[in-house]
Amino acid sequence: MYNPQLVLYEEDQHRITDSCNRLVRDANARSVFLIDKDGQLLMASGDHHGLDTASLASLTAGTFAATGSLAHLLGEKEFPHLFHEGEHDSIHLSLVGQRWILVVIFDERSTLGLVRLRVRKIGEELAKVAEEMQARAPQSPDVSLFSNITDEDIDNLFDDL
Repeated sequence: MYNPQLVLYEEDQHRITDSCNRLVRDANARSVFLIDKDGQLLMASGDHHGLDTASLASLTAGTFAATGSLAHLLGEKEFPHLFHEGEHDSIHLSLVGQRWILVVIFDERSTLGLVRLRVRKIGEELAKVAEEMQARAPQSPDVSLFSNITDEDIDNLFDDL
């Protein structure tokens, strides 16, 4: 199945930034991240100083991939929400649309219930942005620069060496 790369326009960036900043504020979260399923960090909001955001992004994507496999083993389509509670910090992961993962890190200043409530609303906003971006994406893959090169061309190239 063709999975096009989405193009993030400045307007999209502003909408995503506003939503993530509002989620930090409204959920009393320490930080919020938007990550694509390939492990690329799209947005970081709140206090994320000292945190290895590249590792967070790749580990989050890996966690969702592994959990997706567990869901399939159990006959589920997916587990769209994950929660991990620590001694000081907790993390809530939520699938947004089919391409993004919303990560909320929070401490004792907030509750899981408040985070889930706020994530639901912001998740809908972000899913709409993702849907609009998907609608703008090309519907078929670009023709590769190498698509017209044949095996014979490659053989001829190496015969000359």
